[in-house]
Order: sequence, then C-alpha cells, then structure tokens
Amino acid sequence: MMTDNKRVTNKQILQKIDDLKVGEEGLNTLAIKIVSRMVKLKSMEDWFEHVSESKAATTFAYKDLELTEEENALGDAAKLMTLMELFKSEENYEKCAVIRNRMDEVNKILRKGK
Repeated sequence: MMTDNKRVTNKQILQKIDDLKVGEEGLNTLAIKIVSRMVKLKSMEDWFEHVSESKAATTFAYKDLELTEEENALGDAAKLMTLMELFKSEENYEKCAVIRNRMDEVNKILRKGK
C-alpha cells in the first residue's frame, strides 16, 4: 500500500490502478468523483475565506450570538467532556470529580429543555 510519506511515481500509481482491474469505465467514474470532491472542497474553502473576511464576521462577536440556555449548556457539555478525558488520561481524579459535579448541573439544564 502507498500510505507512507515517500514520493510515489506515476508509474507506481498506474501499476496500482492496473492491479485493481477497475477498467476504463471504473477509472473514469473514479476520476469524476475525485474531481467533484476537490471542486466542492475548494468552493467551501473559498466561501469560508470570503465569509470570514466579511465585515459582518469581523464585527459580530461570539457574545452577540444570543445563545439559548440549552445551546450554552451543550457547549459547556462538549467542553467538560473534553476536559474529563484529558484529566482521566492524566489520572487527575480530583479534577474529574469537579468536572463531574459541573456536568450534573449542565445535564439538569439539558433535561429541563426537553
């Protein structure tokens, strides 16, 4: 398989494709799919760059999002779960206990929203 960081020659690529025996039609289908994905990714990248540089994006602060209590709780839950995993891997169980208590509060908010 060609997954290491070594340079791969066109000849090696063509040999791998030949080994797969996908045929000309299969190869064309694969090429179309690859190009289509690349175009979509480039379009998304261009759009994100354009939007992130817009005046609205630069003047609109995070606090201006007007998140609901439930949306804030979901954000807190994601952050707390990440911290919990970090502290578990470091075997810092005192911090895990603090995080667990805060998670209980967040879960109450989330249950209330349902």
